[in-house]
Amino acid sequence: MCGYYWQADTIMGNTAVTEITPPEAWEILQSQTGAVLIDVRTTMEYQYVGHPMDSIHVPWKEAPDWEVNPDFVKLVREAISKRTGKNEGIESLAVMTICRSGKRSMDAAEALVKDGFQQVYNIEEGFEGDRDSKNQRNTINGWRFHNLPWEQS
Repeated sequence: MCGYYWQADTIMGNTAVTEITPPEAWEILQSQTGAVLIDVRTTMEYQYVGHPMDSIHVPWKEAPDWEVNPDFVKLVREAISKRTGKNEGIESLAVMTICRSGKRSMDAAEALVKDGFQQVYNIEEGFEGDRDSKNQRNTINGWRFHNLPWEQS
């Protein structure tokens, strides 16, 4: 583990989203007090496909309209406050986002950065990972592939 992920990248004085792997995310969750993992997938994905243990579910988009949740950042703030018992200073906590393969979670992570969160990480492989040569997931990367703790609802 290089440790490069401990500080978010900075571009022209603005915090940017840092890409990390699932094992790096797990290490942050285990070592940083108050670190949270936000699962931004749909409710169906979260409940039926499974989700990382102790993740907070706040959908970025939801079927059937697939519009971005206009209350996403507000709901994330509320969920983090509830989890940590803090209302102030939550912007400095490590916040990681995850979706199926790392695309939606990047958009969600960028929205958090725009709202003032300073340590934002996108789990680039996602929960299920990329497709293999047979068009299947969970075989080459992703949270489950790395055998990290997860559950189904």
